[in-house]
Amino acid sequence: MYPFLRLATITLSERRKPALGLFDTHHLPMRCLPQDLDGFMEMNNGRILTLFDLGRFALSIRIGLMDVLRRQRWGLVVAGSSVRYRARITGLQRFEMRTRLVGWDARFFYIEQGMWRGETCCNHALLRTGVTQKGRLAPVADVAQAMGHAAPSPALPDWVLAWAEADGHRPWPPMADAPHQAGRQAGG
Repeated sequence: MYPFLRLATITLSERRKPALGLFDTHHLPMRCLPQDLDGFMEMNNGRILTLFDLGRFALSIRIGLMDVLRRQRWGLVVAGSSVRYRARITGLQRFEMRTRLVGWDARFFYIEQGMWRGETCCNHALLRTGVTQKGRLAPVADVAQAMGHAAPSPALPDWVLAWAEADGHRPWPPMADAPHQAGRQAGG
């Protein structure tokens, strides 16, 4: 089940905090609750993705995006993600989620997120996201300008560009009934 109570609590809390700059890192202290656990008594990998949603909501509030979305009647969408899992988060452990906007290209915004326990990065995600307008992607430059940022995006790091390029070679729609053929097409 989606953590609506957590979302409401975070939303109310973040609205009372000072604004962040567009490229500042948002820090969100959290705790692994019993409903976050899987059968191995560690945070479920699907729940990690769900909690990353909450981090992006919190960031969008603090950088002013949420106000722009309401005003323009725009929505948010995730268009792709890649996650690395490196260290367990177990029941009742405290951790900090860090979320930041890396930049954008002609179509998408790129957001980096991680869950940290002290100096240990437990997991890390890169997401390609968009703002929707009437069921379609809104131009990223229009969104940035609506947020008061008329300058172009900072240069995306090489690792972000490489991920976006690699994902662009992935076949779509996937050939679910013939995975061996999909692999040959992607490389050819």
